[in-house]
Formats: sequence, C-alpha cells, structure tokens
Amino acid sequence: MAIPVTRKITEAEYLEIESAASFKSEYYKGEVFAMAGTSVKHNIIAMNLYKKVASFLEGKPCRMLGSEMRVHVRKNTLYTYPDGLIVCGKMELKQGEEFDTLMNPSIIFEILSSSTASYDRGEKFKLYREIDSLDEYILISSENIGVEIFRRQPNNNWILSEYKTAEENFMIEKIGYEMKMADLYDGVEFES
Repeated sequence: MAIPVTRKITEAEYLEIESAASFKSEYYKGEVFAMAGTSVKHNIIAMNLYKKVASFLEGKPCRMLGSEMRVHVRKNTLYTYPDGLIVCGKMELKQGEEFDTLMNPSIIFEILSSSTASYDRGEKFKLYREIDSLDEYILISSENIGVEIFRRQPNNNWILSEYKTAEENFMIEKIGYEMKMADLYDGVEFES
C-alpha cells in the first residue's frame, strides 16, 4: 500500500492560514498541527496564574501574556501558543506579520493534560530550549496538584524542581515571585 505524500508548507503560508483561522495551530518544519481545546480545570488554573502573576508584575519591567500570544523559535521553525509566558525587557516581535509573534520569552508556562503532558515535557521542551532568552520553563498539572520548574543554569544545563502539595509555595526566580500552590489551584476540584 502506498503512503500518501503530504505537501509541507512554508512559514509564510502557515502565517497566512493562521491569520484567517478560527482556531490556533502549531507549525514545525512545514507541518501544521491543530491545538486541542482545554478543560475547565485548565482554564481555572490559567486564570489563577494570570491574575496573581500579572498583579505582581504591575509597574515592573516584565509582563505576563496569555495563550493568545504566539511564540516563534527561530532556530527550529516552531510557532506555538504557550498557555502563558512572561517577557522581561523589550519585546522582540517578528516583523512583517498581521498578528504579533514574540521571539524572546523569559518564562514559558504550559498547563499539562493527559493528552499534552508527554509532548510538553519532551519534544516541546527540547524545542523551547533553543530560545536563548528562556530562563524558566514551568509545567503545571491539571490532573492533580503538581508543578515542575526547569531552570536554565549558566552552563546551559537545566535543573528540575518539583512541587506536589497544596501547602507548598514555589519561586518564579526570574521575577522574584513566590506563588502559593493553594492560590494556583484555588477553585479546582480533583476526584479522590
């Protein structure tokens, strides 16, 4: 049986399609991948995160942005929409596009679900590590209480810290903010 050949598209074609699309898609090396919808738990966690961090950052040189902000990784062609991000200093935007694409996030947040956890921890993190400005990659579980923080070290290695209980706090080091797990998961109910 013959395997059908799929035509790859250029970055320019992707951006043109994406600007007219009613849903978001990722792009990587000529292929486009539709992004899945999110659960109620995911949305509550995201709003708790945005509310607390954005409030903390008022008047500071860093800014919290949500899941509508597209990010481009120049070194490997990835275009994606993280669940949240922080950019410190001047935003570097890709020029010549109808919609903005950020090139220099300092911190990226992904909220994990059962369908995205392996990709977000594995291949996606590998692609994100090619962003020179990225200092912290923060994974937040929507299936149970859990946060994993990967921090870039001066030698370009990444160190993992994990938090697993509602009583813990974790530090977003780049911005000097201590987040309470209880605040992050406020209003989220897990089945026993």
